[in-house]
Amino acid sequence: MDAPRRAFAPSAPLDPDWIELMYEQWRADPGSLSDSWQAFFRGFELASCDRACASGERADSQSRLIKLIDAYRRRGHEVAWLDPLQERPALSDRLRPEAFGFTDRDLDRVFDTGDLSLPQQASLREVLAALQRTWCGSIGVEYMHIQDARQRSWLQTRMERSRGRPELPREQKRDILGRLIDADIFETFLHTRYRGQKRFSLEGAEAIIPALHAVVELAPELGIEELVVGMAHRGRLNVLANILDKSYAEIFAEFEGSFLPGQVYGDGDVRYHKGFSSAYFNRAGRVVHVGLAANPSHLEAVDPVVQGLVRAKQRQRGDADERRKVVPLLVHGDAAFAGQGIVAETFNLSQLQGYKTGGTVHLVINNGIGFTALPEESRSTRYCTDVAKMIEAPIFHVNGDDPEAVVLVSELALRYRQEFGRDVVVDVFCYRRHGHNESDEPAYTQPLLYARIREQLPVRQRYTAQLVAEGLLLPEDEERIAQRLSERLARIHDEVRRAAHHEELPAFGGRWEGMEPPWPDEPTATGVDAAVLAEVGRALCTLPEGFEVSRKFARQLARRSRALDGAGPIDWALAESLAWGALLVEGFQVRLSGQDSVRGTFSQRHAEWTDPGTGAHYRPLNHIRAEQAHFCAYNSSLSEAAVLGFDFGYSLAEPQMLIQWEAQFGDFANGAQVISDQFVVASYSKWARSSGLVLLLPHGYEGQGPEHSNAYMERWLAACAEINIQVVQPSTPAQYFHLLRRQMLRPFRLPLVVFTPKGLLRHPACVSALSALERDQFEEVLDDPTPPASPQRVVLCSGRIFYDLQARREAEGLQERVALVRVEQLYPYPRRQLQALLSRYGSARWVWAQDEPRNRGGWSFMRLGLLADHPGRPVAYAGRAPSASAATGVRRQHDREQEAVLRAALGLVAAGLEE
Repeated sequence: MDAPRRAFAPSAPLDPDWIELMYEQWRADPGSLSDSWQAFFRGFELASCDRACASGERADSQSRLIKLIDAYRRRGHEVAWLDPLQERPALSDRLRPEAFGFTDRDLDRVFDTGDLSLPQQASLREVLAALQRTWCGSIGVEYMHIQDARQRSWLQTRMERSRGRPELPREQKRDILGRLIDADIFETFLHTRYRGQKRFSLEGAEAIIPALHAVVELAPELGIEELVVGMAHRGRLNVLANILDKSYAEIFAEFEGSFLPGQVYGDGDVRYHKGFSSAYFNRAGRVVHVGLAANPSHLEAVDPVVQGLVRAKQRQRGDADERRKVVPLLVHGDAAFAGQGIVAETFNLSQLQGYKTGGTVHLVINNGIGFTALPEESRSTRYCTDVAKMIEAPIFHVNGDDPEAVVLVSELALRYRQEFGRDVVVDVFCYRRHGHNESDEPAYTQPLLYARIREQLPVRQRYTAQLVAEGLLLPEDEERIAQRLSERLARIHDEVRRAAHHEELPAFGGRWEGMEPPWPDEPTATGVDAAVLAEVGRALCTLPEGFEVSRKFARQLARRSRALDGAGPIDWALAESLAWGALLVEGFQVRLSGQDSVRGTFSQRHAEWTDPGTGAHYRPLNHIRAEQAHFCAYNSSLSEAAVLGFDFGYSLAEPQMLIQWEAQFGDFANGAQVISDQFVVASYSKWARSSGLVLLLPHGYEGQGPEHSNAYMERWLAACAEINIQVVQPSTPAQYFHLLRRQMLRPFRLPLVVFTPKGLLRHPACVSALSALERDQFEEVLDDPTPPASPQRVVLCSGRIFYDLQARREAEGLQERVALVRVEQLYPYPRRQLQALLSRYGSARWVWAQDEPRNRGGWSFMRLGLLADHPGRPVAYAGRAPSASAATGVRRQHDREQEAVLRAALGLVAAGLEE
């Protein structure tokens, strides 16, 4: 029944239930109520709508503000004032309030600030000011690509809490100026006294020195005991003098070339490549050891070397879990950081189990030019540091003319590394006041850029003016400090010029105590007691309780067990494992690293077993006895250069570990040629740094094509001089066993390049008796197993071709006419052993036989050695013709060539030209 139409009487008592009833009636039929009630309910609903609309509009505004804040966090770096040679960039349209629907009328509206590190409510004007100061000042940060929310929040909070720029104490500001004075005066002094000499000046990037000093000062407070620094040559002398405290006298003597005769070790290196180390005591009296790794001109090649050094030192300091005590710090150049692939390879190692070091602090000296090339000519990315995003590293871009900002982000970067164990990058935008080197004229190619640089006031003068304006300094204070340093440098320089300088010769100290410089081929006892071999053998053949292996591998274990019981021969892989096990029992750590090296490229090694049912892993060599050293084996990333560099660096710090890098095929070592040439073969000569690194390079011609045949022996032999490396091609499992043990048992360390087999891993003739591991030692030269009494021909060879020659000799019935002699060690050249052996064969004709083409392999090297020791004695060549490719990829062609080599070597046809 419809309610009666009644007049609205405001003075009448109002029952809420009755009003609700009337409201429902009005919504169903407005005309059923009087005009006054209709007006009342229309007004009520309009007011409710206004309130709802106001609430919705506020929510929309708040949402737009959140998007604005997020945009500044993501894109603020794009408009930060980073380049000291450019004017401050204008605010991007994408960051203007209008882009988010705000107008000037909204600037004083109050909003909730959320997690912005402002008061809970603030005006839009205050929010914009905070965002611009934090994210668009002298510091620009890229961090929103990081997936881990805790890391993002940590960085975001510390930046926004301080608006990007916490006020520094008075003393720290004066210290920053002092470091700038040190850097500037040192460069100016060298420029005036050694005009035209290369030094790769830091001028234009002097803020790097207070930044590095701040890192070193802070490091002990964060639990860091050692910093390992790698850097190219730009600014290196300044870092040596002002961070590592290398004496000015020694640096000047290097410019003067005034070392006493006989006082320079090896061949030496240019002054801006050498390493150095020292102990630094911070203001609180805490110490951190700082080492600068030696580095050639290949700029970023040192990156993985430093990582390997750090990894070794972390293990030595008991820091293998947290990795907070030893920290790598790499100083890069912008063009090399973007351009050299080893940077990305090293980043890729940073989180891998066998290569992680707990994060690296990367400091980029961003000159904005590489030699003479501008950024647009040398990279395809916005920033030179974009490669670091591949591992979600935060990147701080900072104006190098704002030394306080550079110091602040460097300290923050170190704190981040310690907090999260991850890489972090500081990209210091600066410039290069001189050319690539001090004899270069940069205006030839970049006249406009260098016109700006000539007008740029040096950062030292800028910062002095700032501190004077702040009332922290008088102009004469700065002048007095600079004058005092200049006078000191002049006094030291005069002293160096008056007298020859005694260079500090490096000694074997610390973990290298007791080691000696390398010496040639004195024999080393490497046999192992039968009981120890049996103990290692049990571990290699015993499955842990409840652990299963595949049927195929179980058959391999059974064969191994029979061999260790004396019922079968020892093959290559078993000899290798026995050598490792015996070293582990004797207290030597063993590390193996490389692509697929744990199983072995050829399924021969199986250093780790896998349960096919559970996926569990087991490493038998870590279960020989309770007290033993540790065996670690790692499948590396698909990299040669970075991984070889890493393992080389590890070997520099650890002489008591057998450190082995294995190429998947020997040819793959080509991808690490810079590491081989600049570090492995030359580090002792250039920098007096010893290494015991072992390179395992599968090598041998089995018709598998060029990339799977040749490890380029000739390249290694061409680099041999001054007893710098060992080049060895063992031909039996026993020889390999003794070679690995010799590497650790001699009182020196020398890189060992081993040409390991492929087809011989399962060759029925390439085996040894267990007794050969007990009593023998490594032999540089192996005589014929059944030497003929008076042969007409002596065939010298190395490696797997011996087995082809031996089989063909027997098939042809030539055992009494042809002797087969194996040269197992090609360098150091086994002169004494070869002379003694060859003298037994009288006037027999000599032939060198090899699988490789004439322009490759050991022929050229061995020919020179034999001719030098036996002038006038002809040596014939039996091998493939010279070839641009390492080997043919056609099996039929390979077989024809191999047949010709064997026939020529054994005298079935003419054996090539005689020399």
